[in-house]
Amino acid sequence: MTQIEPHLPLTTGRLRLVIALGITQILAWGSTFYLPAVLAGPIARDTGWALSSVVGGLSWGMLVAGVCSPLAGRLIDRHGGRPVLAFSSLMLGVGLLIMSFAHALWLYYLAWTLLGVGMAAGLYDAAFATLGTLFREHAREAITGLTLIGGFASTLGWPAIAALESWLGWREACLVLVASHLLIGLSIHWLAVPRTHVRDAGGGSAGEERPPPLPDRSSRRLFMLVAGLLAVMAFVMASFSVHLLSALEQLGLPTVTVLAIGMVIGPAQVVARLLEFSIARHLHPTWSARIGILLSLAGVLLFTPGIPWLAFVAAALYGAGNGIMTIARGTLPLTLFGAEGFGTRMGALARPMLLAQAAGPFVAALVLSGQGATTMILLMALLVAAALGASLRLPSNPKAEQSYSLDS
Repeated sequence: MTQIEPHLPLTTGRLRLVIALGITQILAWGSTFYLPAVLAGPIARDTGWALSSVVGGLSWGMLVAGVCSPLAGRLIDRHGGRPVLAFSSLMLGVGLLIMSFAHALWLYYLAWTLLGVGMAAGLYDAAFATLGTLFREHAREAITGLTLIGGFASTLGWPAIAALESWLGWREACLVLVASHLLIGLSIHWLAVPRTHVRDAGGGSAGEERPPPLPDRSSRRLFMLVAGLLAVMAFVMASFSVHLLSALEQLGLPTVTVLAIGMVIGPAQVVARLLEFSIARHLHPTWSARIGILLSLAGVLLFTPGIPWLAFVAAALYGAGNGIMTIARGTLPLTLFGAEGFGTRMGALARPMLLAQAAGPFVAALVLSGQGATTMILLMALLVAAALGASLRLPSNPKAEQSYSLDS
C-alpha cells in the first residue's frame, strides 16, 4: 500500500484517497440519513407500523450516533481512521441486514441502533478526522474535496434505492445495500485508507495511546462556542431538510413550484463548495463560516413572504450556505485547535451536532403544526442569527488564535 506523507499538500495519491472516501460517504449517507425518504412509506405499508414510528428510527439512530461519536474520534486518534471506518462498514451492513428481516418494531429499532454506531464511525466527522490525522494542517483541500463528492449522496442514493425497491422490494433493497457495504465500503476502507504515520518530537507514533494536552480555560470556552454554533446550524439544516417543502406549501405555494424550489438547494450546495475549493481556498475558515451562516440567514428570511420567485433565490442562498458550513464543520476545528487530537475533537463536536439533527425535525414539526409555517421559519432565522453572532466572536487570524480569550 502506498505511503502517504502527512505534511505535504494534496497530491494525486491524496486525490485518489479523497475519491475513494467520497464513494464510501455516498454509500454511507445514502443508506442511513437519506434512507427513510425512500423506504419509510414501503416499510410502513408492508409492516403496518405507523409512518412516524418508521421515520423515528432515523432519529433514534442519530441519537445513538451522538452518544458514540466521541469514542469514535478518540479511536481514530489512537489507531488511525482505517480500522474505525472499516468497522463502520461492518456495522452499517449488519444493521441493514437486521432491518431486512425485521418483522417487529423492536427489531427495526435494533437495526437503527447498529446503524447509529456505524454512522458515528463512518460519516463526515469520522472521515474528516481521518483526513486530519493523515494530512494534518494540509487537510483543508481534502475535506473540501470529500464534501464535493459526498454531496451527491441524495442525488445518487434516492433514485438508486427507489429503483431497487420498485424492482425487488424494500427488504431485498436493504440486502443489496448490505452487499454494497461489505464488498465496496469495507474493501475501500481497509485497502485504500493508509495507516497513520505521524511521528511526534520524541519519536513516538501517533497510533500510540497518548492523551492530548489539556486545554486552558479560554480554549475550552472557544471549543464550546464552536460546538454550539455548529449544533445550532445542524438543528436548522435538519429541520429544513424534513419540513421546508411542507412549510412552503402551507404558505400557499403550488406543489410543483415547491418541488422545483427544493431541487435548487442541492446544486447550490455543490456550486458553493466548488467556489470554496477554487476561489476561497485561502480564506480563513472563520470567514468561510461567517459567509456560510450569513447566506443561510438571508435564504431563511427570504422564504418567509411565500413569493415563488423569491423562494427560488432563498433556496439558492440557503443551499450555498449549507454547502459552505459542511466544509467549515471540518476545517474550522482543524484551523482553530490544530491537528493534534483532531479525531477526539471531531468526535466531541459531532455529539451535539448529531443530537441537534435528531431533535430538530421533531421540534420543527411541533412549531409547524401548532404555530404555522411563518413562525417556524422565523424561529429558524432567529437561531441562524444567533449562530452568526457567535461566529463574530471567533478568531480569524493566527495571532488571535494563539492569544484568544473570550473574556476579553
